[in-house]
Amino acid sequence: MFAIVEIAGLQYKVEQDQKLFVNRLKGEKGEKVSFDKVLLTVNGTITVGAPAVNGITVDAEILDHVKADKVIVFKKKRRKGYKVKNGHRQSLTQIQITGITGFEGGAKKTAAKKETVKAEVLSDNATVNFGEDHELNYHLKKNGLSQSKENRETLITLGKAVKVELEKNILTHEEVDAAIIKNIDQFKALNK
Repeated sequence: MFAIVEIAGLQYKVEQDQKLFVNRLKGEKGEKVSFDKVLLTVNGTITVGAPAVNGITVDAEILDHVKADKVIVFKKKRRKGYKVKNGHRQSLTQIQITGITGFEGGAKKTAAKKETVKAEVLSDNATVNFGEDHELNYHLKKNGLSQSKENRETLITLGKAVKVELEKNILTHEEVDAAIIKNIDQFKALNK
């Protein structure tokens, strides 16, 4: 079981009882901290957040505040007599991961969210977009009607009426075809 969590602007792969150095955190030695921006969890199944996994937190304890090894920053311009040598020691905090909590609730929420996303994707393929002329033309041609502007406008008004009648926001292709067949006398010219 592990998680990828964002701590102080950087991403870390963390496990239970792991010690790691992160950018300086607020808090004293021995204090408990928790991080809720968990990007990915693996607990038998992989759960990817969008952008973060809901309900999962990583708990940690601050062990110490330290400084990293010195990094030399040297600048020079050739033939100009310019040399600058500086050093830098990054402030770090050593933490120990005490636990990754919230797997029960978080997994259920993300599973439900994935199911709704799949349903929406399927419904996009199975529904009619009345703003697209080519979809309206397809239904008109399928039912033997001319693809004129008047017929497209009639189909749009018919679609609005059917949405109100069925109390739906989106209609499937079958519902549109049934509405055309039921109200075929409202359309102007038939293709012959």
